[in-house]
Amino acid sequence: MRPLVPAILAMAATVLASNILVQFLLGDWLTWGALTYPFAFLVTDVTNRVQGAGAARKVVIAGFVVGVLCSLTAAALDATTLRIAVASGTAFLLAQLLDIRIFDWLRQRDWWQAPFLSSLLGSVLDTVLFFTIAFAAFLPADANTGWANETVPLLGAGPLAPLWASLAVADWGVKLALAALALVPFRLIVRKILLSPLRN
Repeated sequence: MRPLVPAILAMAATVLASNILVQFLLGDWLTWGALTYPFAFLVTDVTNRVQGAGAARKVVIAGFVVGVLCSLTAAALDATTLRIAVASGTAFLLAQLLDIRIFDWLRQRDWWQAPFLSSLLGSVLDTVLFFTIAFAAFLPADANTGWANETVPLLGAGPLAPLWASLAVADWGVKLALAALALVPFRLIVRKILLSPLRN
């Protein structure tokens, strides 16, 4: 486990920061957490490239445990509901595991394909699962989730849709942009680690 400590700490920091920053709005459709959470995919992908899928799964499980602890703390402070906590944990775990699987399938292709496509598809699953479980009307609403079903123009200008649909589209757009931007640090970090004298 010792070689995984930096990745586990990076994942834990990403999850913790995202759980804190999700409470602060960034415009009409996002929270600050939308800017930090996608780095979980970067941590997973770097670990997968350097140490393999098994190691990446261990890092994801560590992040999941941190996320559960954050959710339990927030629930104890009445800052969230069980529904949002379940949505967050389910989306994180399944999206990250999908990311690992797709990355592993694409491992032998051009260097950018595995991290970009795995993050892209993992982000789709993460967004769909989180916003559907947390806010969709087919599940019982409460004071912390009912507001999200108000009907508004999609992203303020499109056809009418539940508010949570605008939040989901904006969130996925940020994840997509950051998946592309994360290719730069992915390439640099992987090269640095693989060329490190400690690995030779």
